[in-house]
Amino acid sequence: MTLQIAESIMTEDGIKLTEEQKKRRRGRSIAIGLALAALVAVFYAVTIIKLGPGVLERPL
Repeated sequence: MTLQIAESIMTEDGIKLTEEQKKRRRGRSIAIGLALAALVAVFYAVTIIKLGPGVLERPL
Protein backbone atom coordinates (compact mmCIF):
# COMPACT_ATOMS: atom_id res chain seq x y z
CA MET A 1 0.00 0.00 0.00
CA THR A 2 1.48 3.34 -1.01
CA LEU A 3 0.46 6.83 -0.08
CA GLN A 4 -0.44 8.95 -3.04
CA ILE A 5 -0.01 12.36 -1.50
CA ALA A 6 1.52 13.68 -4.71
CA GLU A 7 -1.87 13.39 -6.44
CA SER A 8 -3.58 15.56 -3.82
CA ILE A 9 -3.96 19.22 -4.64
CA MET A 10 -2.95 21.81 -2.04
CA THR A 11 -5.19 24.88 -1.91
CA GLU A 12 -5.77 27.74 0.53
CA ASP A 13 -8.52 25.69 2.19
CA GLY A 14 -6.28 22.66 2.68
CA ILE A 15 -5.69 19.49 0.72
CA LYS A 16 -8.21 18.51 -1.94
CA LEU A 17 -8.50 14.74 -2.11
CA THR A 18 -8.80 12.82 -5.35
CA GLU A 19 -11.89 10.71 -5.98
CA GLU A 20 -9.94 7.52 -5.23
CA GLN A 21 -8.76 8.93 -1.90
CA LYS A 22 -12.33 9.94 -1.00
CA LYS A 23 -13.56 6.45 -1.89
CA ARG A 24 -10.87 4.80 0.25
CA ARG A 25 -11.59 7.15 3.17
CA ARG A 26 -15.29 6.33 2.98
CA GLY A 27 -14.51 2.61 2.92
CA ARG A 28 -12.32 2.94 6.01
CA SER A 29 -15.00 4.97 7.79
CA ILE A 30 -17.64 2.33 7.05
CA ALA A 31 -15.30 -0.43 8.27
CA ILE A 32 -14.64 1.44 11.52
CA GLY A 33 -18.37 2.04 12.02
CA LEU A 34 -19.17 -1.63 11.48
CA ALA A 35 -16.40 -2.68 13.86
CA LEU A 36 -17.74 -0.35 16.55
CA ALA A 37 -21.30 -1.64 16.04
CA ALA A 38 -20.04 -5.22 16.34
CA LEU A 39 -18.18 -4.36 19.54
CA VAL A 40 -21.34 -2.81 21.03
CA ALA A 41 -23.32 -5.93 20.07
CA VAL A 42 -20.72 -8.19 21.71
CA PHE A 43 -20.75 -6.12 24.92
CA TYR A 44 -24.56 -6.17 24.97
CA ALA A 45 -24.70 -9.94 24.41
CA VAL A 46 -22.07 -10.65 27.08
CA THR A 47 -23.92 -8.42 29.55
CA ILE A 48 -27.24 -10.17 28.93
CA ILE A 49 -25.59 -13.61 29.16
CA LYS A 50 -23.84 -12.73 32.42
CA LEU A 51 -27.05 -11.36 33.96
CA GLY A 52 -28.86 -14.54 32.99
CA PRO A 53 -32.57 -15.19 32.58
CA GLY A 54 -33.33 -13.80 36.05
CA VAL A 55 -33.05 -10.25 34.73
CA LEU A 56 -36.42 -10.64 32.98
CA GLU A 57 -38.16 -11.96 36.11
CA ARG A 58 -37.28 -9.18 38.54
CA PRO A 59 -40.03 -6.90 39.91
CA LEU A 60 -40.23 -3.35 38.61
